[in-house]
Amino acid sequence: MKYPWPITLKKKINSSSNDLWKLISEPEHLNLVHPFCRSNEIIVWNEKEHKDVLVYLNGLIYFREFIVWDENKGYKLLIGRKRGKKSKVEWKITTQNNSVFLSITVYPYLLNSWPRLISYFPYILFIKPVLKKYLSSVIGGINWYLTNDKPIPKNHFGKHMWFSKY
Repeated sequence: MKYPWPITLKKKINSSSNDLWKLISEPEHLNLVHPFCRSNEIIVWNEKEHKDVLVYLNGLIYFREFIVWDENKGYKLLIGRKRGKKSKVEWKITTQNNSVFLSITVYPYLLNSWPRLISYFPYILFIKPVLKKYLSSVIGGINWYLTNDKPIPKNHFGKHMWFSKY
């Protein structure tokens, strides 16, 4: 599947890269860090295979299947409805000048079947800003948890039009 419009957000994390990896590689970690997560439960989680299900606050159910697992560095996964189209997502831990960063890149399936010229404006005007806000909240929730050592409150950074309950 082609993904013509990736969206990346990178933020500094106030922890060590080891602590960050330990958190984001834990089964069901989204229950602790994701401000729009109602529940995150494993389907299978072992050395060879990682799959889970994420239920958002508004009841939307997405399945995550990890396709690359790069110990202490990050992973790649597919996310979407059980029998629906999937977006590709890359989580990557980097260090720079003694600081730790987490970047998440989403390759959304939305608009990927449209001609590039026609999909450009909906992507720039709607999808990109909405996904950037989402990614900022997700990475912010991870940093919040690592700083406060307790689960992130629901909608902590504000509600999200795609994933919160209104």
